[in-house]
Amino acid sequence: MAASEKIRNVGPRSAAWLRQVGIRNIDDLREMGCIEVYARVVKAGFKPSLNLLYAMAGAEDDCHWTALSDERKAVLVQASGDIQGAAKARRKALAMGRDPRQTVAAVYSTEPEHSDEPESSSDSASEDAEEVVKD
Repeated sequence: MAASEKIRNVGPRSAAWLRQVGIRNIDDLREMGCIEVYARVVKAGFKPSLNLLYAMAGAEDDCHWTALSDERKAVLVQASGDIQGAAKARRKALAMGRDPRQTVAAVYSTEPEHSDEPESSSDSASEDAEEVVKD
């Protein structure tokens, strides 16, 4: 990519962030994928908005970011939320002196948490409420 070329939809500040994570041209972006690049930008400590993800997706699809389909935008919104949530968990773990890899893994865990305490049924809760009303 020549110095005067730029990735479509991406401004100078975002282009600098992309260079910091190894993305120099559209081929680099397409090879890695916009979601992975966004994750790397966040992990590098920058604070991109969802607009960067939209811009990169538009560049991947060779269109203006406003032309992205609603379905594609929904996928990008979900990915951004996941990435930002993991970054927040990582920062919190580091601040607390914990291993951020374990904390981030817990964010993505689909295993239900188990408790030693028995679960209370909603029926017994409503019965308790009725007893209070009767007294």
